[in-house]
Amino acid sequence: MAEQRCVLVADDERDIREVLRLYLENAGYRVLEAGDGEETLGVLASQQVDLVLLDIMMPRLDGYQVLKRLRETSNIPVIVISAKGQDPEKILGLDLGADDYMVKPFNPLEAVARVRSNLRRAYGFGDAGEQGAEAHQVLRVRDLALDTDSCQLTRAGEPIDLTPVEYRIMAMLMEHPGRVFTKQQIYECGWDEQYIAADNSVMVCISKLRSKLSADSGAYIATIRGLGYRLER
Repeated sequence: MAEQRCVLVADDERDIREVLRLYLENAGYRVLEAGDGEETLGVLASQQVDLVLLDIMMPRLDGYQVLKRLRETSNIPVIVISAKGQDPEKILGLDLGADDYMVKPFNPLEAVARVRSNLRRAYGFGDAGEQGAEAHQVLRVRDLALDTDSCQLTRAGEPIDLTPVEYRIMAMLMEHPGRVFTKQQIYECGWDEQYIAADNSVMVCISKLRSKLSADSGAYIATIRGLGYRLER
């Protein structure tokens, strides 16, 4: 087994640090914390860190300054977490070298999924740093290809960006093309929590996936009235 991977949670809000620590440790990661920009740089200088969850609005040094200084010496994955969700803020963070961007408030399960995905892309391993847990696999349906190692979906060779929830749903559909999945099955796969009957998250997510896959909304994912959805063969 490979060594346990370390995630640094840098945020001046203690509640957010504690929630992220709980979920990340339950997923098998070692977690360090920092409450301001200077402390973040100090931890990075003294500890072996594999990924940083980095808040923007922190005292002493803000997240942008931390990211800029970090990128002078290191290429470790950085996921920006910020209450600023406008495009200019996202673009600035990505231009400074962030690998991903999450807007507060966010689902802690999505944060764990993004950590896992970015660690996999950066270091080439699976959950919590265990190498070789799963063989590299590419799922193919028609002109769609889903690389489960890089978590990259392509259509006729063109990349399609997916959120972690969308990735998990597409992986399930592409593993079983032609099979009908209920809203409950899709929700529990995508969000990894118990389904609430009145929730319309599945419908919204399927709609977004359809628009990403094709201008023809029903070209890939079909609605089976009264049952659920299936990926057409």
